[in-house]
This record gives sequence, structure tokens and C-alpha cells, in this order.
Amino acid sequence: MSKVSIVFVYNADSGLVNEMKDYVHKIVSPSSYECNLCAITYGNTGMKSEWRSFVDDLPVPVIFLHKDEFDKEYNYPGASFPCTYLEKDHRLNLLITSDEINDCSDLEDLKALVNDKLKFIAGN
Repeated sequence: MSKVSIVFVYNADSGLVNEMKDYVHKIVSPSSYECNLCAITYGNTGMKSEWRSFVDDLPVPVIFLHKDEFDKEYNYPGASFPCTYLEKDHRLNLLITSDEINDCSDLEDLKALVNDKLKFIAGN
């Protein structure tokens, strides 16, 4: 049986120092923050509970990676972040592009986008 999961990749690097820089950047200059996925799904105290509930209810497991973790895990050249992949047997298919994520203005837009993409996949 094939293992399938959704991989969300932030346009940010991992680590405490990077997290602190990102936290300050989102507060001081939110319009220039480079990760709309982070901006939409995280508040000042962590992941938004509405988003956590949404991903917990998705029909497949969800993985969240920072771009440096993604590069280390998959070595997938040419990726544009933030983005979302459908992973099947350690092979990736782009599910949501960075442009599509960046076009989302709020959590409702992102949730609708994810649901639309999953319905499309389920129909094929």
C-alpha cells in the first residue's frame, strides 16, 4: 500500500534564531514578510487553532517543513516557497504553488484552496 501525505513547506528556515527573526519581522514589517503560509496560519503565540483543526481533519497525514528541512529531506531543486506537495512513496507532485498560496488573503482562502486541490485529486 502506498504512503500518501501532504507536505507544506514554509518560505523560512528552521531553528530558534530564525524563528525569533521571523517573529519580529511579522510584527515590525508584516507586508514585507516572505512567507504567506506562515503569516496566514500562525499568530503571535503559534499555529492558529482553526488551522490545526483543519489539517488534523484532512484525509491524509500532513507534514510541515521549513525550506532548509525540505531541501535536506528531498533535495528537490527549483522549488519555489511557500508551497505544498503531495508525497507518495517519497515522490513529490506539486499540489499548491507559491503563487497560489501568496494569492490567499486569509485562512479561509487557504482552506478553500487546499480543499479544492484535494477534491480535484480525488476526482482523478
